[in-house]
Amino acid sequence: MKPWALVALCCVAWTGAIASVPAPPPEVQRALPEVKLQGEARMSFLGLRVYDARLWLPPQADALRYDETPLALALHYLRRLDGPAIAERSITEMRRVGSFSDAQASAWLEAMKRAFPNVGDGDRLVGIYLPGRGARFYFNGQRTAEIEDAEFARLFFGIWLSPRTSEPRLRERLIGAAAGER
Repeated sequence: MKPWALVALCCVAWTGAIASVPAPPPEVQRALPEVKLQGEARMSFLGLRVYDARLWLPPQADALRYDETPLALALHYLRRLDGPAIAERSITEMRRVGSFSDAQASAWLEAMKRAFPNVGDGDRLVGIYLPGRGARFYFNGQRTAEIEDAEFARLFFGIWLSPRTSEPRLRERLIGAAAGER
């Protein structure tokens, strides 16, 4: 092999690796302009593909302290799901992360029903976590809701990022295998 061909091959391989890192969705770039992809994982249930998740964090953020830093979680759906069912399942999963009253559950459920429309294959839901303030939600780039409740937001993002999640392998992939537990 000619030396110039080896250099060209290395350049092609190198640029291909760079191109494989996805850019944040536009709504994430607007809300959190300085983020990097922390991790990604696929959620499956009984062998059915449900969604691909990507976690976006500021460069110096500690993924294990998710409740202290702004972040974005993007879910790319791979099947049809009913929006109200997503909201109801979210309440169930939030109860694994922490406790809250029935009144809070009722209010949060109604807010999430407004935030989460029915989804289908190819749709994207994005949540932006704003510590101490709440969360913003987007469907295919369009804002659907802003829930100004810090406790709701902490518990909601804990569905994926808390050590008490029902999906610890998914959490590991999102926070990054190199992060480890402390």
